[in-house]
Amino acid sequence: MHYFPSRQVAGELIADQLMKYRYEDCAVVALSDGGVMVGAQVAARLHCLLSMLLTADIKLLNETDVLAEIDHFGDVTYNDMYTAGELEEMQAENFNYIEQQKMQRLFEMNKLLGQGGVISADLLRNRNIIVVSDGLINGFSMHAAAEYLKPIKTKKVIMVTPFASVQAVDKLHILADELICLNVLEDVISINHYYEENALPKHEKIVGIIEDIILHWQ
Repeated sequence: MHYFPSRQVAGELIADQLMKYRYEDCAVVALSDGGVMVGAQVAARLHCLLSMLLTADIKLLNETDVLAEIDHFGDVTYNDMYTAGELEEMQAENFNYIEQQKMQRLFEMNKLLGQGGVISADLLRNRNIIVVSDGLINGFSMHAAAEYLKPIKTKKVIMVTPFASVQAVDKLHILADELICLNVLEDVISINHYYEENALPKHEKIVGIIEDIILHWQ
């Protein structure tokens, strides 16, 4: 199946494959509002915490490849398809532009997050971390999440997504202790394309979903 009725249905299908973790200490980390809609099904079924780690692309002008990914704490992960020399050159030539892009992306993400649903390293420590996307074009947001999780002592990092490109899946095999991807596609057209019902609730409602799960979890 290449198409899902909704993100909720995709989340239920992923949750079916994670039931072995039902009685283990887990936390779900969603990488976008759409990821929350998928991850909420997993968190509800496993009776565990749900939080968000927002990331955003930084691209140079007239470039199609992502240069780096920044999370809402300001941590930057550079694209590992570039060599250290290439990155150094690009950073030197475009320093002001990159800094401006970082500030802009941080502003946008923090405005979006407001006060709700933000991830906390303390709540992730010593748990199985289930990182959830609602679809991956290149897997770079998962790379940024892996970098964020590196200094945190976790049991296992499980990366899940309803669908991903071949390129993204190759990356996830390196990053994750365990991977669940329901569909591997040659090329991902766009994330919404693979959901019949693809409208997302307003961000305030998304935060409400996270807070409801936290209340039940506590």
